[in-house]
Amino acid sequence: MLLTLFACSDNLKEDDTELEAPEPKIIEEYGYVLNDFNVVRDTIRPGDTFGGILSEYGVSQNKIFEVATTFKDSFDVRKIVVGKPYVLLNSKDSLNQTQVFIYEKNKVDYAIIDFRDSISVTHEKKPVTYIEKEASGVIKSSLYETMTENNLSPYMADRLANIYAWTINFFQLQPGDNFKVIYTEKFIDDTISGGLHEIKAAYFEHRGKPIYAFHFKPEGSEISADYYDDEANTLRRAFLKSPIKFNYRISSRYNLNRRIAYYGYQVRPHKGTDFAANVGTPILATADGVVTKAERRGGNGIYVKIRHNETYETQYLHMKKYNVRVGQYVKQGDVIGWVGMTGNTGGPHVCYRFWKNGKQVDPFKEDLPNSEPLAPKYHDEYYLAIASLKDRLDCLKN
Repeated sequence: MLLTLFACSDNLKEDDTELEAPEPKIIEEYGYVLNDFNVVRDTIRPGDTFGGILSEYGVSQNKIFEVATTFKDSFDVRKIVVGKPYVLLNSKDSLNQTQVFIYEKNKVDYAIIDFRDSISVTHEKKPVTYIEKEASGVIKSSLYETMTENNLSPYMADRLANIYAWTINFFQLQPGDNFKVIYTEKFIDDTISGGLHEIKAAYFEHRGKPIYAFHFKPEGSEISADYYDDEANTLRRAFLKSPIKFNYRISSRYNLNRRIAYYGYQVRPHKGTDFAANVGTPILATADGVVTKAERRGGNGIYVKIRHNETYETQYLHMKKYNVRVGQYVKQGDVIGWVGMTGNTGGPHVCYRFWKNGKQVDPFKEDLPNSEPLAPKYHDEYYLAIASLKDRLDCLKN
């Protein structure tokens, strides 16, 4: 009996040993061992001030004033933004006084104000990695809905629309059109997704026509990175196909023989193309150029006119408001204003007018110039760079 009790006593000792608490896990973040502090995480709320947050946790007014004055060029305490996260590292004692204030400017960049010893202000970045991924899809309705159905970022649709803006009208996609992409996704601290980073290669089949796109910049050259097709032709054109990116319809085309019932079916030429869209929709410059007019006049309403070169000009009518000034140089895709209903108009739209050698023409019937293709001296480097990407795109299943 004694032996049995002794055996049980030994077992209890062994169990006690097994149940000993494990060593606490060391947690490191922002370059600090968080175990050494009482950690407070919060976000800037309406009415919060830098001084107010820190006063609550025992930081003296002298130290707050020193940060606000001595370090105002590197950290302006007046510019903390509502909704931005911050972290307080407080002392592990009864005072619970803030020793370090960390302000997250965005998902990657953050500022550290260390109150221990002499005050210091530093700016750091969280480690970022890029993971290469592949995706594909078949259009059933809109590009955005297809992205959602395939658990892809809606920004993917926007990026593809930018890449193919000169070659595909994304408002006129057809069921059965399909795409394949090779892209990189950004990860912060290896765990937090920072979203879509870059599309390295894409394939889009529209109305049965396949169009490849490969992101490329020649080594050691001053040429900007751009997208080229499988024959080294740039996808960029001198003019965008539309001054509106998404969610529009062509409500009236260029028509010199247009007759309107309201005017007794008299011929009243329409020398523009009307893109109907909601009020406030951004209007884009269809090509690089200089703004020659930005004003309100008669039936045109609020409008902008741009000279692109000695041959071409464009005009954008019935704006709610313009976003440029006369003499300003704008780049293709810049927002120059927003859709409105000013002037003679029966509904919200932008009337897009196109001049060639001083005469209004239909841009959809013009053989408009392409941008320069990739120079032949870079072809060998280009074809070598895209070979594996093209093979991977071709092997991807929709």
